[in-house]
Amino acid sequence: MYPFLMTRFMPFCLSLRSWLALAVVALLTACASPITTRVTSFNQWPADAAGSTFSYITPVDTTRQLEQATYEGHVQAELEKRGLRLAPPGQVGRLQVDVAASSRSEEKTWMQPVYQDNMVFVPPYRDAAGRLYGGGWVPDPFGPRYVGDRPVSMTLYTHSLRLRLLDTQGTPPGKPPRTVFESRAFYEGGSSDLPLVVPYLVRAVFDDFPGQNGQVRVVKFDSKTGALIKK
Repeated sequence: MYPFLMTRFMPFCLSLRSWLALAVVALLTACASPITTRVTSFNQWPADAAGSTFSYITPVDTTRQLEQATYEGHVQAELEKRGLRLAPPGQVGRLQVDVAASSRSEEKTWMQPVYQDNMVFVPPYRDAAGRLYGGGWVPDPFGPRYVGDRPVSMTLYTHSLRLRLLDTQGTPPGKPPRTVFESRAFYEGGSSDLPLVVPYLVRAVFDDFPGQNGQVRVVKFDSKTGALIKK
């Protein structure tokens, strides 16, 4: 490039490289976004629950037995970490566990700004010594120009987990057991695979178990390692 053009547009080249570097960082950050869940829980957790047994309530929908058993396995692992024990086969535990996972999707549309790279014409230039440098088309030194918005659509998935623990101890005959813990956890994002998200929803429910009544908590996990991100 001619010396005049090199001198005039060097700041633009530097700003362009800086802009590209920031774009790459933003892209990498987006790819490494944490798995974010929202959890709301309520409890009247019995003080003498430690060491109690638990069993599962058979769901109304029995068409996904293997899938349901997988989700119950994730819950079992968390309950056992907290000192509870799975009741022997055929027996009803003190605590009855109700697990339900569901998923839905919807199309979301928003407006995205559009920027266009323009070229500008630089006329011929004569320096102080009288040397003439030819002009030409070069990138706009002010960078890309905003030219409007365009609609962008994506499918947004919402996965949810509902968990209830019911205490049969002290329940009068013919009466349903009382609920001592209930929680709902949600994930909203681009992942369509419910089975891949459920383990995180289960872990989010049991984070800080049994927790404070009615508190909405945001629980995040590292998308690469699966580790809980401490606040």
